Amino acid sequence: MLALLGVTAAVLVAGAPWVLHAAAGGTGLAPPQNVGVDIIDDIFTLQWDRSREPPGAVAVSADYQVPGMVDIWTELPGCQHVTSATCDFSSLHPYAYEEVRLRVRAEDGGLTSPWHELDPFVPYQQARIGPPEVHLEAEDKAVAVSISLPGAADGMWQLDRGSFVYSVVIWGNATGPQAWNKTLRSRNPRIKVHGLLPETTYCVTAQARLLLHRNPAAFSPARCVSTPVESELPAPENVKVVLENQTYVLRWDYTWDNVTFQAQWLNSYLKRVPGRRPEKWAHVQGCEHTPRARCALPPGLLWREVYLRVRASHGARSSSWSEEWKFDAGRRATIPPPVVALKALDSHALHVAIGLRNQTELQHLLTYEVRFWENTTNTERTIVEQRTDFPVPGLRPRTVYCAAARALLAAGPRSQHSGPSNTACARTAAGGGPGARLAPGLTATLAALAALLVLCALAAAGKLAHYVFFPAGQPPSALGEYFPEEPLKNLLLPASVERTEPCCVIENADTRSAGGTRGDEDHKAYASQTSQDSGNYSIEDGSAGSGGQGGEELGPPGAGLVARSACGREVCVTRGPGPRGL
Repeated sequence: MLALLGVTAAVLVAGAPWVLHAAAGGTGLAPPQNVGVDIIDDIFTLQWDRSREPPGAVAVSADYQVPGMVDIWTELPGCQHVTSATCDFSSLHPYAYEEVRLRVRAEDGGLTSPWHELDPFVPYQQARIGPPEVHLEAEDKAVAVSISLPGAADGMWQLDRGSFVYSVVIWGNATGPQAWNKTLRSRNPRIKVHGLLPETTYCVTAQARLLLHRNPAAFSPARCVSTPVESELPAPENVKVVLENQTYVLRWDYTWDNVTFQAQWLNSYLKRVPGRRPEKWAHVQGCEHTPRARCALPPGLLWREVYLRVRASHGARSSSWSEEWKFDAGRRATIPPPVVALKALDSHALHVAIGLRNQTELQHLLTYEVRFWENTTNTERTIVEQRTDFPVPGLRPRTVYCAAARALLAAGPRSQHSGPSNTACARTAAGGGPGARLAPGLTATLAALAALLVLCALAAAGKLAHYVFFPAGQPPSALGEYFPEEPLKNLLLPASVERTEPCCVIENADTRSAGGTRGDEDHKAYASQTSQDSGNYSIEDGSAGSGGQGGEELGPPGAGLVARSACGREVCVTRGPGPRGL
């Protein structure tokens, strides 16, 4: 037992001689000897061997470096000019999960030794787990042990409090741990030791260590407590939960008559909270004052992991609480096998219906694992559903399929399941292949597209008819003279059939005087051309004729007479030396 309670310090040691030979052949100041780091919980200590010099003659200083401080050394708080053999640098606890580098040197007046650098280390990995705090409460035949997590409330172990395992060693003070002791281990920091004797002193020591971690852990100092006088009413025994007619019943044994019982429950996660906080037990509904040694558990407790306890009462006297019973419906439930039925929906789907032969209060928590396969093959698929009625699509027509199922209470490695159900088979209806299922939808799509195209064609035809038969309104009368009707009509005809009127100019060269004017030359030049247009014409230096049979004098006096006559659609103009008739 003494070996069990022993504590071994783990340190980083770096040895160095206290005196070095100077380069000039004399002696100089050397770094401290046997420098090491000792970390317990959140207390960081740097320690070294004292020098042979008189106390206070040589001091020690240290620097540190953490990631992000490349080639930058900072004075280590609490470890500057220290004349003792240790210094506390717990101020570095924020870097508990990072790599830390330290260096130290000796100082004697104005003389300093070379720096000595320690191996880098991570405080979390180097730390030892200190002894936890233990609190005891005694009953007549039991001792309740509450263990507090080592270290500070905001220390490095708080992040791992769910990963601790607690060990409790208890022994009778009269016999000593060498004669008799009992060891209990639990993930919960609240442990109750039953089966003890009343009016007896018991001592307890406890340890908290991390799972899958090599950090050394120390046991707490022994604490002792005495159990009281045995109660007049014994505590109930053999507390357990059984399944009766699909109802979970809390039962216990008790030999006395004319007593009532009270049952309480506690969420299991509250057991994992370290410290001395009182446990928040609650009354089991329907079991507050029952005269029978049994009571049915309410449905609200069936989906929780809880602890249950019972005690007896007679008048003002009450017994101690019974041993606690841990109840987890997911582990202790008995699930009846389901019943499966299949029914054809169409040629490509079947309907699955699942029920239970015996109704259970856990029915709303169940999921169903359904195996589905084609009867003529060994290939199967698994479907997990929370519904009890669902279709299975994507099947072949006129084919026999079979299904079997089992009920699951929860997922994961702790899941409980029922036995296999019956095997149900059904045949899908007759029908076409996959293309037949697409045909109705494809036909409807094509019909919609065709109707859309027809509507577009009708709209285009209506616009064209309206443009041809109902043209836009005529321009105002004031603008009519600039838009003659005939040219607008000709716009609808191609250029090859446009109406034209030939025009020619005939000049009487014999009667023209030798000294003609500039206007005569212009008319002569015009006579050598034939103009073809839409039927409109004009005569230079004159006004447009009306196309009658009479002549008209053109030009200045003495320039000759130009007569115009119309011959059908051919118009001829004759120029003479004077006024003449045609």
